[in-house]
Amino acid sequence: MTSVKKIIQDVKNNGDSSILKYNILFDKNYNKIFKINKKQIKRAYNKVDRKTLNAIKSAIKNIKFFAKAQLKEFKDINLKRDFGIIGQKIVPLLRVGCYVPGGNFSLPSSALMSIIPAKIAGVKEIIICSPKISSVTIVAADLAGATKIFNIGGVQAIAALAYGTNQIPPVDKIVGPGNKYVTDAKKLVFGDVGIDFIAGPSEVMIIADKYANPRFIAADLLAQAEHDINSKANLLTTSKKIAREVNFQIDLQLEKLKTKFIAKKSMNNGKIILVKNLNEAIRISNEYSPEHLEIQVKNPKKIISRLKNYGSLFIGKYSAEVFGDYCSGTNHTLPTNRAARYTGGLSVKEFIKILTYQKINKNKSMGLIKIAMQLAEIEGLDAHKKAAEIRLKETLINKPSFLERKNLWEERTKLDKSKEEAQNDN
Repeated sequence: MTSVKKIIQDVKNNGDSSILKYNILFDKNYNKIFKINKKQIKRAYNKVDRKTLNAIKSAIKNIKFFAKAQLKEFKDINLKRDFGIIGQKIVPLLRVGCYVPGGNFSLPSSALMSIIPAKIAGVKEIIICSPKISSVTIVAADLAGATKIFNIGGVQAIAALAYGTNQIPPVDKIVGPGNKYVTDAKKLVFGDVGIDFIAGPSEVMIIADKYANPRFIAADLLAQAEHDINSKANLLTTSKKIAREVNFQIDLQLEKLKTKFIAKKSMNNGKIILVKNLNEAIRISNEYSPEHLEIQVKNPKKIISRLKNYGSLFIGKYSAEVFGDYCSGTNHTLPTNRAARYTGGLSVKEFIKILTYQKINKNKSMGLIKIAMQLAEIEGLDAHKKAAEIRLKETLINKPSFLERKNLWEERTKLDKSKEEAQNDN
């Protein structure tokens, strides 16, 4: 955390020169211009094959469909009450920064997952930062609607997005996953800028009974395990046979993976737990609050309503977690480390503000005045009480009396005279 703090302060103080220094140090990136220009974007398209391009476009279509449906749930409200009007307005953020990891793997899907909800929410400026940015990530970001794309990553990217430099404008909020250094950086800049949430290593938990498919389960556990050596893949099952078969399938499938050097290490973080019944599995799952939760049981409808804590739920043996990662439409940026107890994943909600307003009717505000005066008196906030009380007489009668206007004029005259005398003394 100390070195992270040092890098952030360096970027804050020295801007682009410090970013270049860390780009060279960590990524061997010697480019002095961080922004990906139109010519570079065009070259990136030429490097991406038609099959990949079509897959990206199809994923974009599904993610947009879901994000648009989400946005419809956030509406302007204008409510008439007996004392006037209260309401809310849905307003998009002006500028956001989306961090897209690019260390061990190229992750264009992470670009889609952060850019598209922001675009659908109505954010005008969407800035992407990604280290060692690949052609496919550039193309994905461009198709999704990124405004500016920068080839920088790590702590220096988070600091640049938070505080701005000559090349990179500061944003209102930073979203997207990253390694532990990026996560620490997001923690440190929070408050100066908004963030989505703190995400740790990837997690999957699978609940299975004797009717589950052990080949599918093993494949899904390994798919999560290959993310990172710190990933966690767990199985809760009521069946000894399923437990044995999944163990066998993991060993069998692992040897054929190109990423087995990562998956093998991270599988040591996970467990296969034999539970007495589904009730015990539900209890453990709700306590663990996994990022991804799969249920492969005979009758999933019986337990869905009892599962309360998860980032995203995958129901049935054909609902592979990988579909959520890439293309079904739901977002793959999800809470980890039990954060699913209090938050969901990235959505259009992260890119809007719910702003409230009120317009109180003078002739019908007596009830509010009395409540406010009483509560202010209890709390000992005299100015609060008087701010309500001062409207009391105006509410009882349409206009102040002649005597009240005369007294007010005299008070103003005395105040003006005292101010003038004070200025003359100075």
